[in-house]
Amino acid sequence: MKVIVIIAITLFALFILFQIYTYMSISKTETQVYKLVKVEDDFEIRYYPSATMAMVSSPSKSFRDLGSYGFGKLSKYIFGGNSEKKQIAMTSPVHMDIGNTNSTVAFVLPSVYNSINLPKPNDSSISIVKSVPEFVAVIQFGGFASTESINKHQILLEKSLKAKGLSFHGNFRFLGYNPPYQIWGRRNEVIVALN
Repeated sequence: MKVIVIIAITLFALFILFQIYTYMSISKTETQVYKLVKVEDDFEIRYYPSATMAMVSSPSKSFRDLGSYGFGKLSKYIFGGNSEKKQIAMTSPVHMDIGNTNSTVAFVLPSVYNSINLPKPNDSSISIVKSVPEFVAVIQFGGFASTESINKHQILLEKSLKAKGLSFHGNFRFLGYNPPYQIWGRRNEVIVALN
């Protein structure tokens, strides 16, 4: 009995240490640059300048399906599935845009890369794109994202924007900041472009 308790305590301590390490390493990950424009009670307005992204399109209509399909393809690209077999650092957030006819997943590429020095993807379904500079409204939430939590925060953001008389366009999009194995300190956002 004593051995089982010692093993359980050791495993729990290792798990806690791994979560602390994960949280600390995520804080060192390059995050897409933006300028905070205004903070409201339950959302904020940001300006995002143009960024270089690796993107895949899919007919997927759910958060889980789109994530499974796109994340795997883009991970292969940054982990060496490119013309130079080069490792490209992971950044945050991962962008997901679930549309009525087409959906996309995109990784923001590190700021040291541009169209000249970026390795070409081996997978022809991956596009390298420049995002359009934009003002967006953002609502943030914690925990593990799901279709339900994303939809809930989309509704909250839409209601808040209408209450403030702010008009928006395009799809509401999801931004995910954490690896799937991180338990605590998770950050998720729903954003939409403002007119």
